[in-house]
Amino acid sequence: MLNIQKKMNNAFLALLGLPATAVGFALSTQIATLSWILSKKYGLDIHDVAFVWLAGPIAGIFGQVIVGLLSDNVWFMGGRRRPFIMIGGMVSTVAFLALPHIHGISRITGIADIILIASIIALFLDLSVNVTFNPARSIIADLTPEGKVRTSGYVWMQIISGFFGVLAYFLSMVFGNELLLYIAAGIVFLTAVFPILFIQEKREQPEAQAADNEKFGVWQIIKEIYPLYGFLTFGVFSLFYHFFPEMQPLHNPIIIAALAYSVIIGIIIIVRGLKNPSNKNEFQKIMLAHSFTWVAFQSMFIMSGFFIEKQILPNINISSVSANWFAEKLTGVTQTSDSSIGNIVSLGFFILNLVGAIFPLILQAIAKNIGRVKTYIAALSFSVIGYFYVAFFSKVEVDFYIGMFLVGIGWSAVISIVFAIMSERVNPAKMGLFMGVFNLAVVLPQMMSNGVANIIKETGNHQLLYIFCGLFVMTSVLFWMFVKEPESSIVKQKISSAGH
Repeated sequence: MLNIQKKMNNAFLALLGLPATAVGFALSTQIATLSWILSKKYGLDIHDVAFVWLAGPIAGIFGQVIVGLLSDNVWFMGGRRRPFIMIGGMVSTVAFLALPHIHGISRITGIADIILIASIIALFLDLSVNVTFNPARSIIADLTPEGKVRTSGYVWMQIISGFFGVLAYFLSMVFGNELLLYIAAGIVFLTAVFPILFIQEKREQPEAQAADNEKFGVWQIIKEIYPLYGFLTFGVFSLFYHFFPEMQPLHNPIIIAALAYSVIIGIIIIVRGLKNPSNKNEFQKIMLAHSFTWVAFQSMFIMSGFFIEKQILPNINISSVSANWFAEKLTGVTQTSDSSIGNIVSLGFFILNLVGAIFPLILQAIAKNIGRVKTYIAALSFSVIGYFYVAFFSKVEVDFYIGMFLVGIGWSAVISIVFAIMSERVNPAKMGLFMGVFNLAVVLPQMMSNGVANIIKETGNHQLLYIFCGLFVMTSVLFWMFVKEPESSIVKQKISSAGH
């Protein structure tokens, strides 16, 4: 065991966050490149692009829960999380190398359907990310005590992962999206495979095992996620809808029913929690609140390029696009309309992830005084403001960047604080499993973004993208207001107050 692991200092927490860094860089690369390369290089429309992105949620449904369950109960290659992190990193590397060569793969395999090939590659990429992400988050909870140190572990995870996410968007602007895919293959391989070799896992977890009297199978998982049935129903419908367009009349009624179910169930869960408070009830509230957030973020990641093309690019001169400066000055390559769209999206998400990398430290300091839940609500509220700002006031390039800055404050909390809050509401012996179950509150809502894409395509109104995003995150904020502060935060605040 490394000496820094024994001391549980910041250097170890940073090392512990590197596997998640691989995931963060992979996700940022995917967000920067996938929609752009599918629409501009392969000519897919907004509906087809959203359909390819469904590979991610599908991979998450199976990958996160199964890997979470397995990684709680196996031990090989010197760890329970290590093998999944390493394997996931290797598969991500191969997927990134394959994305620029869809036409070549089509010729070699004889498969003419570009959407099918893109979906398969995206599926493998997302499977690898999901295989890696759950163990990368769970290992932080495994090796840190509840409270301050665990929160610091997740904050360090977000800081390092956020920095590399920022780097991905910067490289996208400088070298273009295709070259970024090759760079990502190398960085993901290095950060996923090697750091985990220097981290020693605990083979036995006596405290957790002593509390482990729950038995979880498939049926128990299905019952556990009943707050998400609305998102699951629409997700299944989306898969059939793509292949059977005659189902179009059912689209809007089903999406409305799915959202109505989610809101009504949320209200029922809140009322139950007021009558009979429990960790299970808190977990369900957190899961449902988190789900609405991810409808918004996934929709933004998929469709911002289309929004830029229709709402901003017509109002500006390509020669004056600030996002083109990096490529033109550093490489001397003149930028086109298509590359300008990609550059504006990359600079916007660069700002979002830069804020996401910096703000966790600020939020951590605020949380010491007002608690993690209130801090999370405040941060997420900035995302609501940012989304509505882009929707109603975004006319030129800088407006998009202002919106992304505001959205980034909420994003910094979404991928750091929420895991520390959730991890104290579940059985530590089944942390990997519950991380996987909780991730369904990410992947099932992501499938709803396909419905958002269908509505935008049907209406031709790209402003709806950010209006919907603002409404979804506003709903999440309302549900978070009924989540109780974890006990470790309450105790810590009382101790701090007593010290003055």
